[in-house]
Amino acid sequence: MDDTLWLVVGLGNPGPDYAATRHNVGQMVLAELADRGSMRFKTHKTNATVAEGRIAPGGPRFVLAKPNTYMNVSGGPVSQLLRFYSVPASQLIVVHDEIDIPFDTIKLKYGGGHGGHNGVRDIIAAAGTGDFTRVRVGVGRPPGRQAAADYVLRAFGASERQTLPNVLADAADAVEHIAGHGLASAQQRFHSPAE
Repeated sequence: MDDTLWLVVGLGNPGPDYAATRHNVGQMVLAELADRGSMRFKTHKTNATVAEGRIAPGGPRFVLAKPNTYMNVSGGPVSQLLRFYSVPASQLIVVHDEIDIPFDTIKLKYGGGHGGHNGVRDIIAAAGTGDFTRVRVGVGRPPGRQAAADYVLRAFGASERQTLPNVLADAADAVEHIAGHGLASAQQRFHSPAE
């Protein structure tokens, strides 16, 4: 029995208007993980919605958390969750959208800067460290001269929606693999051989 506790945070914006947008892909991945573990999300005093449990019998324990705040101020709830569950930042996995990665591609990394992602920037500032794992779900660059902020707040296109369930499943697999087998093993499995 693995009693390691992992805090997995899916970034996004609250409310039905944003639910299906590219910016909310992190929360979509958490929904997939919760379904796998038959976990239910409940309101939590850390200004987040939380589901707790194991995804695989005997596997690591997970706290899946969706901040109730807008993406750019995710740091407060995340730092509160780390304290409430006594989880070190090294056992935090943040799942978020990434425009610098092509759609249908997932990149995994530990530590480093925010790469221009305001949600990650706020978490680093509030937690006082960037030493956590990121599951970066590629949503691609905006077409033409469309502003990135407008692009990520739009719903996925029709062709993307056909592939999206596979993308979410891959990202959820990556979270499970990181928790069960470590980041290096997960990177070997989920990054393309060309890198």
